[in-house]
Amino acid sequence: MQFQGTKDYVATDDLKIAVNAAVTLERPLLVKGEPGTGKTELARQVADALGLRMIEWNVKSTTRAQQGLYEYDAVSRLRDSQLGEERVHDVRNYIKKGKLWEAFEAGEKVVLLIDEIDKADIEFPNDLLQELDKMEFHVYETGETVRAVNRPIMIITSNNEKELPDAFLRRCFFHYIQFPDAETMKKIVAVHHPDIKEALLTTALTQFYEIRDTAGLKKKPSTSEVLDWLKLLLAEDLSPEDLARNGADAWPKLHGALLKNEQDVHLFERLAFMARGRR
Repeated sequence: MQFQGTKDYVATDDLKIAVNAAVTLERPLLVKGEPGTGKTELARQVADALGLRMIEWNVKSTTRAQQGLYEYDAVSRLRDSQLGEERVHDVRNYIKKGKLWEAFEAGEKVVLLIDEIDKADIEFPNDLLQELDKMEFHVYETGETVRAVNRPIMIITSNNEKELPDAFLRRCFFHYIQFPDAETMKKIVAVHHPDIKEALLTTALTQFYEIRDTAGLKKKPSTSEVLDWLKLLLAEDLSPEDLARNGADAWPKLHGALLKNEQDVHLFERLAFMARGRR
C-alpha cells in the first residue's frame, strides 16, 4: 500500500515518503504547513489513491476529544423516561457514535482525517493518547470496549496556531509541507488550469512571489489563493502586459484575491504612494 500522488494532487518526494512511512509504522501522520498548502486535500487524495473510504473529523475551538469517541444523551433519556417511552430501557439508543468509533468499527481499512487539531483546547490531543496507542476505548454506559477492526490510516493537520504536547508528538510521524517553489507551483497550476499560457503564468507567478516576499506582509498569500487569482486573470482575459506594475501603480491586479486583511492593503497603499513620489 504505497502512496505515489494522484493526477489531481502534486505530491513532492518528501511528502510521499512521509505518507508511506506513517502507513508502514501504523502511526498518525501529523502534517503542518501554511494555511492553503493542501494539508486537508492530502487526506482526500491518499484515500483516493489507495482506494479507501475517508472519514473526516473537523475540529473546532469547542470540540472535545470525547466527541470523537461517542456522546451519551442523558437529557433525551430522562425525557423519554418521563414520557414512558419503551426505548428508554436500552442505553444504546442514546449513544451517538463519534468519528473514531466509526473508523474503528469499519469493516475495511479507512483514512481518518482529524483536521486542524490545533484549533481545540490544549488538552484535546492529550485526551486522545490512549486511543492513538491502543486503537481502542471503553464505553462506560454499556461496559463494552470498542477496538479497531483495521487500524485506520490517520492524518492529522495543524496550522501551527498553538504548540502540541510532546506526549502527543511522540506518537506521530511528522511532516511539514514547505511552501512550493516556482517550479512545483507550475505543476500545481497545470492541474487546475491546464490551458494557461506560459507567458501569463510566468509573469503572474513572478509577481506572486514578489508579493509573498514583500517586507512587512502580515498574511502571505497561499497556494489556494494564487489558484483563485489565476482563475480571475483567465476570466478577465488579461495578458502579461496587463499585469505590469509600474512606479505609479504598485497594486497587483485583482489584489483582493491575494491580500486578505487591511494591514496588507495599507502596506501596498504606502508602497504605491512612495512609488508615485519617486517619479
